[in-house]
Amino acid sequence: MWRDSFRLQIFCLLMAVLAIVVLVHNFFQLEHLYDDTVSGSNWITENNVQRSLSQTTKTTRKPYCGYKQQVLSRREQAEQESLLAAIQWPKPPGGKIAFTQSTDPAHSDFVIVKPRGFFKVGDQLEVLVRMKDFQGKPKQYGGDYLQARIHSPLLKAGATGKVVDCHDGLYKVFFTLLWPGEVKVSVSLVHPSEAIQVLLRLREERPDRVYFKSSFKSGRYSETTECNVCLAGDLPVCNFTDLYTGEPWFCYKPRKLSCASRISHAKGGYQKGLLTQEESLFFQSDVNIKRPILSSGPDSVMVKPKAFTDSSSMDRAEDPTVSPSGYYYEDQWRSRTQWIHHFNKSDDITKCLQGKVIHLFGDSTIRQWFEYLTEFVPDLVEFNLGSPKNVGPFMSVDLKHNILLKFRCHGPPIRFSTVFSSELRYIANELNGIVGGRNTVIAITIWSHFSTFPVEVYIRRLRNIRRSVIQLLDRSPKTLIVIRTANVQELGPEVSLFNSDWYSFQLDSVMRKMFSGIAVHFVDAWEMSLAHYLPHNLHPEEVIVKNQIDAFLSYVCPLQT
Repeated sequence: MWRDSFRLQIFCLLMAVLAIVVLVHNFFQLEHLYDDTVSGSNWITENNVQRSLSQTTKTTRKPYCGYKQQVLSRREQAEQESLLAAIQWPKPPGGKIAFTQSTDPAHSDFVIVKPRGFFKVGDQLEVLVRMKDFQGKPKQYGGDYLQARIHSPLLKAGATGKVVDCHDGLYKVFFTLLWPGEVKVSVSLVHPSEAIQVLLRLREERPDRVYFKSSFKSGRYSETTECNVCLAGDLPVCNFTDLYTGEPWFCYKPRKLSCASRISHAKGGYQKGLLTQEESLFFQSDVNIKRPILSSGPDSVMVKPKAFTDSSSMDRAEDPTVSPSGYYYEDQWRSRTQWIHHFNKSDDITKCLQGKVIHLFGDSTIRQWFEYLTEFVPDLVEFNLGSPKNVGPFMSVDLKHNILLKFRCHGPPIRFSTVFSSELRYIANELNGIVGGRNTVIAITIWSHFSTFPVEVYIRRLRNIRRSVIQLLDRSPKTLIVIRTANVQELGPEVSLFNSDWYSFQLDSVMRKMFSGIAVHFVDAWEMSLAHYLPHNLHPEEVIVKNQIDAFLSYVCPLQT
C-alpha cells in the first residue's frame, strides 16, 4: 500500500516539474517572440503576460495603458526616444498665458524677403512671418503651427513651403519656385502655440476622449461594453491583446456573457467638456483656427523661366524628406521624387494592373482609392461580400484581365461604424499571410485613428507593420509596397481636439522617419492636399484622389525614361 502511495507521490512530483518546465518554456517563447533586428514589441501587464482572447483580468491598478507597459529592446528604446525628440514642440514660457496674449493671426503679418528681386524657376523664395498677440504686441516665443503654400490660380499650380521656427515670434518660410509666372504666397495659422499646449495635454492625459464599444451576444441575449487601449477603474476586463503583434485592446467584461461572445466593434463616441473656459478661447473657428495671415506688402513675385530647361527635368531620386516633394501645374501633380504617368484613360489603368493582386490596407482615406478605381475602370466589378457600407472588407474583380483589388481596414483603434469581430485584422498579421511577388501590390495608410493617443501607441503599431514589411520584402523582394501619407483636413473647435492637422503632422513625421531607408515608396498625400486650391477635407476631392492614384500607379508601372 505504502509503495503505491510512494509511486503516486513520485508521479505527482514529476508532473509538477513537467508543468513548470512547460510554463517556463512558453514564457521564454513569448519573451523572444519578436526579433530585435526587425524591431518587434511585446505587450506585458503588471500581473504577467496576458494572451488569451477570452481571458478576464480583475484589476485594481492604474488604467490599462499599453504605451506605458511595453517591453522594448535597447534598439527599440533608442529609436523611440529619438523619434519623440524629433517631434518635440517648443513650449511657451511657464505659467498661464491669457487669451489676449496669445497669437492673433489678424494682427500678425508676413513679408517677402526681396519682393522685387529677380527670380527664376528653381530659385528659393524666403518669407518672414511676424506673430503678434491680440493687443498687437510682438510675440516673444514660438510654437505656433503654420501652414504655407505658393500658388498661381490661373495655372492651377501650387506647392508647399518649409516653415522654420525662430523661437522668438518670428518664422521663416522657404519656398522652391517651380513654375514661371506670377506666384502668390499664402500663410495660415492653424493653431497658436497656446492651443498646441492644450493639444499636447489632451494627447497625454486623455487618450480616452474617443471611446469605443463592442457587442457581445449569446442566443437572444446581448450586452454592449466600452473598449479602448486604456480602461480606467477596477472593473473586470476582457483582454483582446493580439497574440502575434502584442497590440493591446481591452473591453469591460459583460455582466453575464463571456469574453468569447464578442461579435462586433464600433466607435462609441467623443468625450465632451475636455477644455476649461479659458482653454476654449484658443479654439475659435473665425479667430484662431486655420486663419489666414496677410502680407504687409506685396504677396506675390514674378518668376522667369529657367534657361534651356524647366523644372520637370530636375533629378528625381525618391526621398521622403525632400521638400517640397512635388507641385501642381494645370491641376496635375508633378513629383520631384518620381516620374509620374497620368492615367487619364481606364484602359491605361487596366493595362497597368493586368495580372496583379492589389491589397489596400488602412482607413477611409485609402478606401477612396478602392472606390475610385472600381468606379473608373469599367471591367473592375465589385464582388458583394456582404460587408457593412464604408467599413469593408471590399473586393473588386476583373476576370477578363485577371485583376483582383481588395480593401481591408486596419485593426483597432478604428472609428468605424460596426465592424464584425472576425474582420478585425492587424495590418502586420495580414502582411505575414501574403506570399508576395512581382504581381503583388500593397498600399498602406495608417494615421487618422491614432491622433487621440500618445505617440508611443502609434510607434508600436508602425514597428509591427515595419517588421512584417521587412520580412515580406525579404522573402519576396519584387513585391511592391507603397505608403500613403496623412493629409490635411477641415478643422473646427471640436474636430481640432481629436483630429487636428498638428496631430496628423506629428504622426506623419514619425512614419516617414520609421520607413526611411526601407524599400517602400511614398505617395505624398500631405503635400497633395495642402498644395491644392480646394478646401481642406479629411476625404480629399476626386481631383486630388486622381493625382494620388496616378502617383501610386506610376510605381506599379514606372515610365521608361
